[in-house]
Amino acid sequence: MRTPLLRRLAGAVILAGVISLPAFSQNEPIKFGKIDERDLTAANFVADSAAEAVVLCDFGRTRFEIFEGEFRYVLERVTRIKILKKSGYDWATVRVPLYRKDGDAEKISNLRGYTYNLVNNQVVKEKMELSSTFTDQTTVNHSVRKFTLPNVREGSVIEYSYLVTSDFLFNLQDWQFQRGIPTRWSEYRVAIPEYLDYKMLLQGYEPLAVQERNEANTQYTITGSDPVVAMVTNHRWAMKDVPALTREPFMTTPDDYVARIDFELAGTRMPNSGYRSVANSWEKINQMLLEDDNFGGQMGRGGFLKEQLTALMAKNANAPERIAAIHDLVRRSVKYNGSDRVFATSTVRKAYDQHSGSAADINLLLIAALREAGLQANPVLLSTRDNGMVNQNFPLLSKFNYVVAHVALPEGKEMMLDATEELIPCGMLPMRCLSGAGRLIMPDAGKSRWVNLQPSHRNMEYRQVTLTLDDHGGYTGKIHQEHAGYAGLSTREMLQKNGEKKFIEEIISSHEGWSIPKYAFKERELLHKPLALDYEFTMPGADTPVGTIYLNPLQQFLDEENPFRREGRRFPVDFGAQVDETLMLTIQLPAGYQAEDLPKPAVVDLPDNGGRFSYTIADNGQGTLQIASRMSLRKPVYMAEEYAYLREFYTRMLAKQAEQIVLKKKS
Repeated sequence: MRTPLLRRLAGAVILAGVISLPAFSQNEPIKFGKIDERDLTAANFVADSAAEAVVLCDFGRTRFEIFEGEFRYVLERVTRIKILKKSGYDWATVRVPLYRKDGDAEKISNLRGYTYNLVNNQVVKEKMELSSTFTDQTTVNHSVRKFTLPNVREGSVIEYSYLVTSDFLFNLQDWQFQRGIPTRWSEYRVAIPEYLDYKMLLQGYEPLAVQERNEANTQYTITGSDPVVAMVTNHRWAMKDVPALTREPFMTTPDDYVARIDFELAGTRMPNSGYRSVANSWEKINQMLLEDDNFGGQMGRGGFLKEQLTALMAKNANAPERIAAIHDLVRRSVKYNGSDRVFATSTVRKAYDQHSGSAADINLLLIAALREAGLQANPVLLSTRDNGMVNQNFPLLSKFNYVVAHVALPEGKEMMLDATEELIPCGMLPMRCLSGAGRLIMPDAGKSRWVNLQPSHRNMEYRQVTLTLDDHGGYTGKIHQEHAGYAGLSTREMLQKNGEKKFIEEIISSHEGWSIPKYAFKERELLHKPLALDYEFTMPGADTPVGTIYLNPLQQFLDEENPFRREGRRFPVDFGAQVDETLMLTIQLPAGYQAEDLPKPAVVDLPDNGGRFSYTIADNGQGTLQIASRMSLRKPVYMAEEYAYLREFYTRMLAKQAEQIVLKKKS
């Protein structure tokens, strides 16, 4: 049952009637049902030939009104899109998110849609039938209303319009100016009465074409009292010719960088009641979490593991050993079901008994076990890389979707743990968790703080190759390679998924003509050590001896492409962890051959000690060449201002690694 919001927040004040809000003097940028016929031809879209579709106009406006004694907001939206290619047909399927809680739900109404096509130089207009719309319940509190515009083809123009009515003032819908396709015009207007105080956060890299604000008086009727004149602030934002935002290499999620405006309800200013803050603070969030049975309540319930923990502590004398043993116990006992959560699904005991659970089930169990063993363990909230970054100035619990364990160690040291991954060593977070900073939740809220999620583990690859050439241009060789840190984790995962035989077959398939008669994996089960692989390989040469041999040896063993093809980039390059790649190559030349043309040594440095590539080659004069290629990226994240240097770094490195070695038979 609904209790009037104003009564809940401000005591005795009840408002009635409908607010008539003044609008901006500017005309609306779009009229539903009135398209420009020129948009049905190709002439207006020559510049967009690379795009699959174009947003012609996206216009929204929100007003607040009073219904049954409480505020609610109404969002009206009109969107028009030009479909350019078959790959753009998906833009004709629209998803409108809706929120529900405690029996109340946001409602969508006045839903209309049309598809326009040019047939025999005549505009054919086809209406969307409401029977083709449906609703998906995605979570307990969220659903999505879906609909698809009819008869879409290359060259179609689609448009749709709807209203969303909501009692959830804290859920004032954000506005996204940018999409995965170009946008000609995107505009949002919102009129906020002085009784409601919203924080507004504009993010992204695109400039506003319009940013306006004006104020006007509006009369409110208060039940049992004289009318009150209140101020309404009208906001208007617009962007023009917004480029598409697409996923690029080493990018967390496009949501972190898309041009948008977000809203948070900070407080209310009700007549005769003064200002009342409703915004969260980090201290409030901290206390709420600790008092919640599905969070703080679970961290003290590790007693059922007492017998196992007593045995582990007897075998392991110091704190690091005990932490590793407890991490191993939880990691092996409960399998991660792929669900990322902050709150436990039910209880940590149930997850343990069922041997399956969410990230919260597993890591809250880990904290409970560590505490039961007498260790100082506390939770760290974070947002995964795919979920988007957290703004530390906006205390919103909803921005988090994951929890890991933090353990305090002697001498002020600390460690973060995650037990969701079967192949992850103690003290290493999964790559999905490397998202800047997390919020440490302490029993004393005043001691809670942000912790850096930058890992000490690196993404490390090491290869030592011995290559013996014959006079037919063929070769045999031996490779010892090690995968450590995040490279070790990803390689172990691939090995577990495919098995040793298929793993080796994929190496063979990526090297035309190769055969691998012998191989051996080492340290598969010792997760804290590099995963090692030793194998022998052969590559047959020509049928007859050749006088000149041309080699590109590094390309055989590195096989990289430059991931940074775009000339510019407006957001960071996020590797998650530091990167180290080393290749040591010894080439035994066939008898009677000598190196005629060798690459020159090279060193490429990034500014501010950000990274280094070095290449050396030596001919000992006795038929042996030795090559060393080393690449080190010393930052997990490079800012947009560093992109040009990083791109040039990769360009020069790959060019050097591709340089040819020429061997000739002595006359």
